[in-house]
Amino acid sequence: MAQLTGKIDTPSVDVLIKLFGPYDENINEIKRILNVEVVNINGELNFIGDERNVFLAREVVKKIVNFINKDEQIDIGRVTYICESALEGKLDDIDQLLNDVVAVTVRGKLIKSKTVGQKKYVDAITKNTITISVGPAGTGKTYLAVALAASAYKAKQVEKIILTRPAVEAGEKLGFLPGDLQEKVNPYLRPLYDGLQEMFGLETYQKLIEKGAIEVAPLAYMRGRTLSNAFIILDEAQNTTKEQMKMFLTRLGENSKMVVTGDLTQTDLPEGKKSGLKDAVTILKNIEGLAICFLTEKDVVRHPLVQAIVKAYEKRDNLEKR
Repeated sequence: MAQLTGKIDTPSVDVLIKLFGPYDENINEIKRILNVEVVNINGELNFIGDERNVFLAREVVKKIVNFINKDEQIDIGRVTYICESALEGKLDDIDQLLNDVVAVTVRGKLIKSKTVGQKKYVDAITKNTITISVGPAGTGKTYLAVALAASAYKAKQVEKIILTRPAVEAGEKLGFLPGDLQEKVNPYLRPLYDGLQEMFGLETYQKLIEKGAIEVAPLAYMRGRTLSNAFIILDEAQNTTKEQMKMFLTRLGENSKMVVTGDLTQTDLPEGKKSGLKDAVTILKNIEGLAICFLTEKDVVRHPLVQAIVKAYEKRDNLEKR
């Protein structure tokens, strides 16, 4: 075992507190992933372990301190991501996340990409007319799309935000649900509503709904329309049929942008029905102006347990395929 001692530049005790995290969970995650011991002696961190891991742990801590000094939020999910990036030799890649502001909420909170995969997804939406994003739960597919839609509307790049989703999750027909159309689709579009309310504030959001600047509708209501001057988000696209996906993509009008998001491991279509999302990913490659992004469990920005759960299910699914 090699031992390396170095002082981490901490301008205040607050930085050390954020570095260690609640109940020392951040520093314990560094110790677990990089297989080192970390001892704090009056602000000087002593790293104990084999030479490579000690070096990586020290670099990870320096990187985290830099993030803290830039007022970046540090939690156990981000610490996990930084440690895994270090093990893959990609530690320097995360520097590009520092100045990557996707949107600003009504309360002034800066929304940023939290992983390199997320940044590539955001860049794809910015540069392309249609972006298809495939990835597991917790990778920010929907939230980042909503944030970019709100930014585009505020910048007057579009006149309308359109949110749609195939309403099949509950196994119910919309006609059997109580209320008018808005009330029927509310349960299915809740994640999209929540994101928009965070971006605009509840009062402004409600006014935009009333004047039609924000439109929500089940996917079936898109048929026959041409969607122009709009930012359109199709969420839970794994539950579209091939026919529905073709119908949706061909609604694109002038000066519009489309984002399609979904998770192919959570398809709720009847047995024998092929997912329109899976079909689109297969046949729409190499089309100029259309990007296909794949996010993985490494882009999960929720609690590390979510990443572990995603990995466990993927392992089971791979075994079943074999």
